[in-house]
Amino acid sequence: MASIQKNQSAFLLLILANMIWGGNFVIGRIAADYFPPITFSVLRWAIAFLLLTPFMIKPFKRDFKLLWRHRWVILLLSVTGVAAYNTIIYLSLHYTTSINASIVNSTIPLFIALFSVIILREKLTAMQGTGIILSVFGIAFILSKGSFQVLQEFSFNKGDLFVLTAVVCWSLYSVIIKKYSQVLPAFSTLYATSFTGLLILLPFCFYELSRAHQPILLTPGSFLILAYVALFASIVAFLSWNNGVSKVGASKAGIFLNLLPVFAVTFAILFTNEELHWYQLAGGFIVICGVILSSRNTLRLSVRPKKAVHL
Repeated sequence: MASIQKNQSAFLLLILANMIWGGNFVIGRIAADYFPPITFSVLRWAIAFLLLTPFMIKPFKRDFKLLWRHRWVILLLSVTGVAAYNTIIYLSLHYTTSINASIVNSTIPLFIALFSVIILREKLTAMQGTGIILSVFGIAFILSKGSFQVLQEFSFNKGDLFVLTAVVCWSLYSVIIKKYSQVLPAFSTLYATSFTGLLILLPFCFYELSRAHQPILLTPGSFLILAYVALFASIVAFLSWNNGVSKVGASKAGIFLNLLPVFAVTFAILFTNEELHWYQLAGGFIVICGVILSSRNTLRLSVRPKKAVHL
């Protein structure tokens, strides 16, 4: 019973994270009119870092030796999860729509499953494999607007390719989080990675501002955008995701990322006046079925265990 309740709480955390990140795609698309992408990412994490600081001074001092002992892991998490993923996503939204980006982003479970087998030596269950296939079919159904001919003729634009690069970064982040979830404290790790990620991004930010033709527009709307991405997308969603991954594993948690485009499409319709189409409803239903199917424990696919790979 305790195990079931633990999984249920983990699933709720993973759903919450994806709901917030679904909104982040729509907000990021809107923010493209107000901020250059790297500058937007820096402002997001700078505000998040400042919001965390009053609560994190004592825990960070307490955990500093442990974090320093795993400094290369912290650096890798900072590069993949903080500096690279979000910045590349915001860059992609200057070239593609929030719906397109969120759909391409849904290939993350496939990469997480691959990296989990390689790095963590996890085993995929038959149900998880079936759920992945079903979820990908649902995504393809949305992408093709229910037309096989459209799917055959589909070609990626530059923004979609940027999203694929971000997908690889986030998949690595998720697998590393799982590997060290019992070693690194969640809050102190988020605090350390947000600061390190900021240091990594700052030189790129200065370069962008020195060459960018797009000015920073400071309006009440842009401040609300920054508040959303800093508080919810940077803190609440990250902590929910990290805790969910540590409880159920990277492969199973990755399946929940297929909910992200469902939320993104819904928010895009509600807040950008886009129309709701039948294929979006049908595809979203298929994706949710895949998520539910993938959360079940069944027979495992055969993968021979090997020695753990240490980062």
